[in-house]
Amino acid sequence: MSGTVFVITGPSGVGKGTLIRTLLERMPELELAVSATTRSPRPGEEHGVHYHFLDDVEFDRRVIEGDFVEHAEYSGRRYGTLRSELEKRIAEGHSVVLEIEVQGARQIAQTMPDAVRIFIAPPSEETLRLRLVGRGTDDMDQIERRLEVAKAELAAQDEFAHIVHNDRLDEAVGELERIVRGA
Repeated sequence: MSGTVFVITGPSGVGKGTLIRTLLERMPELELAVSATTRSPRPGEEHGVHYHFLDDVEFDRRVIEGDFVEHAEYSGRRYGTLRSELEKRIAEGHSVVLEIEVQGARQIAQTMPDAVRIFIAPPSEETLRLRLVGRGTDDMDQIERRLEVAKAELAAQDEFAHIVHNDRLDEAVGELERIVRGA
């Protein structure tokens, strides 16, 4: 038996991480794939737990060697999902959640057409701006870059079979859980 891959994407600051953490609490049988990134760890983040933190040279080497099922650049940093992160878990019958960028979700649509792709949308662009400012992890230039990228990502939401609007956390998690349980 093999597991299902759930791709959860949406703009930076939309609340993907919070929704996924809550979903995993409700559905402990799901596993979260740990992405790789070239960005520096934020306070409290650990290598191999929150991300696989790679330098640019290592990331390039792994791209060339075909170690990623998807990879993308976002806000000047690169992110990707290691093939080894997925293949082992799926072969063991575990369902896996990927928290990835829209570029990566598009790649997964091509390479893994059976993956369930879910787009998380904010209630408004202004709400997204307030969330990005409120989390306090980026300077204003980074926030503006993220918002520019978010506009393009929001235009892509129709490419996804499922769209969850993250206005009220409990309702959004409930909708996400219904989609996952129904797959």
